[in-house]
Amino acid sequence: MNVILASALLLLATGALQAQPAYPDKPVRLVVGFSAGGPTDLPARFIAERLGTALGQRVVVENRTGAGGQIATQDVLSKPRDGYNLLLCTHFEAINQAIYKSVAYRLSDIAPISQISRYYYGVALTNELPAQDWDGFVAYARANPGKLNYGMVGRGSAQEILALELARMAGIQLAGIPYKGGADIMNDLIPGRVHLYVSPTLSILPQYKAGKLKILAVSSPERLAAAPEIPTVSEKGLGFVRFGWLGICAAAGTPQPVITLLNRQIAAVVKSRDYRDMIEKAGSIPLSSTPDELAKILLETYEQTERISREFGLQL
Repeated sequence: MNVILASALLLLATGALQAQPAYPDKPVRLVVGFSAGGPTDLPARFIAERLGTALGQRVVVENRTGAGGQIATQDVLSKPRDGYNLLLCTHFEAINQAIYKSVAYRLSDIAPISQISRYYYGVALTNELPAQDWDGFVAYARANPGKLNYGMVGRGSAQEILALELARMAGIQLAGIPYKGGADIMNDLIPGRVHLYVSPTLSILPQYKAGKLKILAVSSPERLAAAPEIPTVSEKGLGFVRFGWLGICAAAGTPQPVITLLNRQIAAVVKSRDYRDMIEKAGSIPLSSTPDELAKILLETYEQTERISREFGLQL
């Protein structure tokens, strides 16, 4: 009798598993916490298009801007944890934890899937200022204390932290102006309403090459192949090497088979020649990772930012 009962239960369980639709059986959302056209949005849309082809379902990018990416993060975490709501995760997930005393999520609420790129920063200067290089800018800033500003994507953002670090090292004074996204900063940087912007190179190299702005230096350890004429900050004697990263994440509790599938397909996109060409031309590095490797990067970003936020008094 027990054998018959066990067999019946096994058949029922097998039937229930077979009845479950294979993932994905409907469109998938990829939520980006920053404005369209920015350094996070462009790689996200490339990944979404190729990932959708691989999965056989559309992957739709949605921009949910504001609060340094927190609105996008909370949007994904508030939805069913079934793999249909993904997040273009960045260092902001860790930065917000380090900067704000009260955040509506913890790092443990996020399920990393894969890194998709590493990138360096460029110090962009409006053409409306007379300085033509880093040394000229520092001299101009020292001659005009308190008169220059920089754009940042929210308090505690990488743009603010890096600008504050550079200003301290150079002995100059800069005032920060917050924006919702990098595209908004660019709209004010080019006509000179914003003077300086420490930005991922992805979003400023095209304007630099078009002559719309100047890039004084880059934060990479060596000059970028995409713009070898631009010196590194370290060449100026400041010992300043900084990088950011992008990844794809889900909410904790997403089924492991879904995470594994997405990791495999995203890694394939990152290795593709078209993606590599797009990323490398912008001075960035295409990189995929395991979920555990991305989790380690998240933690390291938090620890570094927490130290810097204490130094500059950025806690909110």
